[in-house]
Amino acid sequence: MAKIKVVLADDHELVRDGIKALLEDQNEIEVIDEASNGKEALEVIKRNTPNVLIVDIRMPEMNGIDVVRAISASGINVKTLVLSMHDSEEYVVQSIQAGADGYLLKGASKDEFLKALNKVAEGGKYFTGDVSAIIMNNFVNGTTPSPETKTTPANLPFKLTKREKQILGLVLELKNNKDIADELQISKRTAEVHRFNLMKKLEVSNLKELTDKAREYQLI
Repeated sequence: MAKIKVVLADDHELVRDGIKALLEDQNEIEVIDEASNGKEALEVIKRNTPNVLIVDIRMPEMNGIDVVRAISASGINVKTLVLSMHDSEEYVVQSIQAGADGYLLKGASKDEFLKALNKVAEGGKYFTGDVSAIIMNNFVNGTTPSPETKTTPANLPFKLTKREKQILGLVLELKNNKDIADELQISKRTAEVHRFNLMKKLEVSNLKELTDKAREYQLI
């Protein structure tokens, strides 16, 4: 039986390493290449022609949904499995409209991840439970968000706690962890943890990315 050849596309190297570690013991699966942004993903696919592309949504250069859309339009025989931390209706529906064969949340178990990958590789569709509920809701109501729909503060693909919103405002004021701790009357360590969780939730790694994301989602 031929191996399932996989390409990973995610701008976080740590995430790609984690997926590779998960798949390395699977004799029937082989990760043949990686990409750190959308444009690179398309180049890698043309060069290697994998069976399945595992793609994140939020990437530089070209986002994952646009990558899926480009693959669908090109007629390249590559199955696409969107692996994302976002369970927002907008992202789910846009991914399906673009032609994704599956949509799985990053919090899924190893067993579900392998089940989804194999199902998609075999030509089937796989949508995790929460995502299936969104699809059914749209089917029943006959409504789907337009690809041009703007994400508003009331419809974010993530939820910020009251404290994280406070931290965000202070970080954007260029205040360091000690300043934040003093202003909020918390320990410096607590401020560091909140700041780390905030940046992880927004999938950013530096102040510029954080500022851009805050503007994108109308948080400032």
